[in-house]
Amino acid sequence: MTTQMRSIVQNMPKAELHIHIEGSLEPELIFALAQRNGVKLAYQSVEELRAAYAFTNLQSFLDIYYAGASVLLKEQDFYDMTMAYLQRAKADHVRHAEIFFDPQTHTARGVPMADVINGIHRAATEGPISAKLILCFLRHLSEEDALATLEAALPFREQFIGVGLDSSEVGHPPEKFARVFARARDLGLHLVAHAGEEGPPAYIETAVDLLKVERVDHGVRCLEDPALTRRLAALRMPLTVCPLSNTKLRVFDQMKDHNLLDLLDAGLVAMVNSDDPAYFGGYMNDNFVAVFDALPLGLAHAHQLARNSFEASFLPAQEKQKYLDEVDTYFSAFNVV
Repeated sequence: MTTQMRSIVQNMPKAELHIHIEGSLEPELIFALAQRNGVKLAYQSVEELRAAYAFTNLQSFLDIYYAGASVLLKEQDFYDMTMAYLQRAKADHVRHAEIFFDPQTHTARGVPMADVINGIHRAATEGPISAKLILCFLRHLSEEDALATLEAALPFREQFIGVGLDSSEVGHPPEKFARVFARARDLGLHLVAHAGEEGPPAYIETAVDLLKVERVDHGVRCLEDPALTRRLAALRMPLTVCPLSNTKLRVFDQMKDHNLLDLLDAGLVAMVNSDDPAYFGGYMNDNFVAVFDALPLGLAHAHQLARNSFEASFLPAQEKQKYLDEVDTYFSAFNVV
């Protein structure tokens, strides 16, 4: 990638639609919150904890992830974590973020739902960029637990715009959560779900047909099923792709093996996101630089990825158009229309 291309992708306006806020906890903040809350960590220093971030598989990542989450006990902790992410996103020219959060990770430890949602929402309201919240269900837990979580969150209904489905994908197909998604749909919430990362293309189909999702998170394995690929392209179903995450978790062995360009060539509404940036090696611009360095992506692809990110957002039409116009104006300086 040329120096100019690097500058273009770093400075272009973009939206982030696949960010787990608990996955943005940097070791320094984990230690600061542990000290503030009197939580004893299994690591002696920031350096030792950061070294542990060199995990080898999904389970070793989840072990570190949940250890990090253990320091989140009070509303202010959730606020501080979210504000740190929003400031980092602004530095990467992210204009709008739709933030995933996992209440079950916290309520299971006795943290009140109010502290989780109010802390994250307050930061989203006061932060330097536009931000909305999406409540995610942990798919390795039961649907009953997910239904109870949704009901417990309803007093805060105005503070989140949608629901999602995350955590361990294999063995937990989307249809396991059909009832809770139907309930969320009745409540007028937006619907998204992780599918087709670890799990097979059939999970993507089920997420679309049974859960009625409006976006597929990851979705990179859709190309294994040509008929599904054509259908997703015809539906203009967004795929929130996370390149560094995909290589860190060995969905692709190396970035040069990533299928982002193939997804775009197939007419899919793919975009770049950071997933769990503190753990997977980088925030938005780190992902863009990594994938543009490894693949033959050019100016037109950058323009398309930026447009896709806003087009796939749940922003009101007028606001969405404002950002799309900003993207087009930015790229007009480089003779891209």
